Amino acid sequence: MIAELRATVMRPDLERLGRFDEHRVRQRLRDSFSPQHTSVIVADGAFAGCVTVRPAEDGRRLEHFYLVPGLQGRGLGSAVLRTLLERSDSDGMPVRLNVLRGSAARRLYERHGFTVEDQDPIDVYMVRRPGGGAVGT
Repeated sequence: MIAELRATVMRPDLERLGRFDEHRVRQRLRDSFSPQHTSVIVADGAFAGCVTVRPAEDGRRLEHFYLVPGLQGRGLGSAVLRTLLERSDSDGMPVRLNVLRGSAARRLYERHGFTVEDQDPIDVYMVRRPGGGAVGT
């Protein structure tokens, strides 16, 4: 179910970048899936998405943050992200992630205090330092 959600959510951006592969989009999730660090998001009693927050040497990695398309743009992603960032702030941990170039998700992350650390032709690498702002929005 999560691999299918990933394929659905990422398809438009991957196609725009010329990188969509029907098998690979699902396999990449399967190869890096970490059940012990993944939370299922439920809204109105139904599966709404997932998010992984994995410990890393330099803080935490936010990965596999996907919402069912019909629930995007309604504040659910902001609410989930705000909760995760409040926990990281209280632990004094920076959070890092990567987002596909041109993805609308980048605006969500920027609104929550993430800034660009690096980028390549496909990905933008972002970080939010503890107390990096915008958590209460």
